[in-house]
Amino acid sequence: MAENVTLARPYAEAVFALARDAGALNPWNQLLQSLATVAADPSVRACLSNPRLSPAQLTQLLAESSGYVLNPEQQSFLSLLVENERAALLPEIYTLFKLHKNVHEGVRDAQVTSAFPLDADAQARLLGDLESRFGTRLNVSVAIDPELIGGVRIAVGDAVIDASVRGKLATMAAALQN
Repeated sequence: MAENVTLARPYAEAVFALARDAGALNPWNQLLQSLATVAADPSVRACLSNPRLSPAQLTQLLAESSGYVLNPEQQSFLSLLVENERAALLPEIYTLFKLHKNVHEGVRDAQVTSAFPLDADAQARLLGDLESRFGTRLNVSVAIDPELIGGVRIAVGDAVIDASVRGKLATMAAALQN
C-alpha cells in the first residue's frame, strides 16, 4: 500500500496542479472519484493486467466506464496512466488529490459513527459544533454502527472523540483493572 501511495503521489500532485490552475477542482474531483471506483472493481483490475488489451482499449474502457465525457486534458491524463501501467493506482491518486483539494480549500474530513441514524437537525447541530471546535470547515460522512450501543464516535484527522456507550464502558473497564 505504501508503495502504491509513493507511485501515485507525482500523478496526484500533477493533476491537482492542473485542476487548480484551470479552476476545475470539482470536475476533476468527480471524475477521479468515478475512475477510482471503476479501477477498484476486480473485473476492471483483471482487464488492466491483461496483455491482450492495448493501452487505447484500456483507456477507452476506463473512460466509458466512468460515465463522464472526458475533455482533452482528462483524456491525456488517463492515457498517460494507462501507458505507464499506473491506472490501477487511480484509487490512491484520487485519495491524494482529495487531500490536496481539502488543504487548498481549508476543509478537513470528519467521520461520525453513530449507534443510531441521525436526523438532519442533529447532523446540522453536530456539524456546527465540530466546525467551531476544530476551527475549520468539515466534510462529514456519517456511518451507523449498532455495536456502539449509544452515542457517537467522531474522527477528524488524528483527533478522535469517543462519546459512545461502548467507549465509556471500555474506559470504565480499564480503570477498574488498574
